[in-house]
Amino acid sequence: MTFEQIVALAKQLSPVEKLHLVERVIPDLEALVPGGQPAKPASLYGTLADLGSAPSAKDIDEIRRDMFQNFPRHDAA
Repeated sequence: MTFEQIVALAKQLSPVEKLHLVERVIPDLEALVPGGQPAKPASLYGTLADLGSAPSAKDIDEIRRDMFQNFPRHDAA
């Protein structure tokens, strides 16, 4: 069977059948073409490293105490 015959047969398919054909053929093509598969996204590990270390649990507790020391305010109605 020639390429032209295959194309002629493919044109006779319904739109849904054409979609199924493409879905079945693309993985084979991606495997054959170097660089055909999309590159993995860059790792986000270390993206925020320039911000320094995270606050310690002790620091968080201290800030929380300061924030909520006057909560709830009794003068606000």
